[in-house]
Amino acid sequence: MVDYGLKDKVAIITGANNPQGIGAASACALAREGARVVLVYKRLPRAYDESRADRNGADRYFKANAGNAAEVERRLREMQADYLALESDISDEAAVREIYAAVLARFGRVDILVNNAADCDMEGIDTIESITPGVIDDTFAVNVRGSILMIREMLKHRGDYGRIINLSTDAAQSFPGQITYGASKATLEALTRSIALELAPCGITVNCVAPGPTQTGWIDEELEKAVLPLIPMGRLIQPEDIADTILFLASAQARMLTGQVIKVSGGKAL
Repeated sequence: MVDYGLKDKVAIITGANNPQGIGAASACALAREGARVVLVYKRLPRAYDESRADRNGADRYFKANAGNAAEVERRLREMQADYLALESDISDEAAVREIYAAVLARFGRVDILVNNAADCDMEGIDTIESITPGVIDDTFAVNVRGSILMIREMLKHRGDYGRIINLSTDAAQSFPGQITYGASKATLEALTRSIALELAPCGITVNCVAPGPTQTGWIDEELEKAVLPLIPMGRLIQPEDIADTILFLASAQARMLTGQVIKVSGGKAL
């Protein structure tokens, strides 16, 4: 077995309340390696049909993101993991300070940050003809400002180990129909490279994972049929596929890997 060197490391994972999500899978992967994990999430209330929430699709996804992290916490308790769950808003500077204050009170430091939380328009108005200032502001507030604030605050409270992992999307460089979301993720990729250079002398690595179509509960059967032909490896990406990559980037073995954007997409959007 590989020893990732993560025993007792303290990891913050944002966007961690969807039990089928990348945040939940990453938290469990890190916890299995002995890391102490902090779940940070914000409930996003959206209308959904309860009768359709038992199967993959928008209703299941909306229900999961509107809830708390209770199911993820249950899994961590079963693993006997040392964890903390915080409901907060990373786009708010004061809230970010409060997140870190709570983490420091519990664990004393932060070693790993996984910027997984994201905002994305779900009403089909993220096109150049229909886009609104509100969608632009909300998307960049979480995906860019929130990630920057979380990174900046981490630097004040890290120990002698530093790993920052941002989450982008494989379509960041060209995402028609989701232009603001794509632009925000392309911005995060650029920030990854710039911040990696700034923090390299401190021994902190900064990398980005760009998932392809990942089954976090939102891909229904119809969409799966449309997406599969675009994935050369012939299957949807699973949250665990992303979590395994995050686990490596957080590990001691990735000590000289920084400033990289790694597509975990089965060959899509290369």
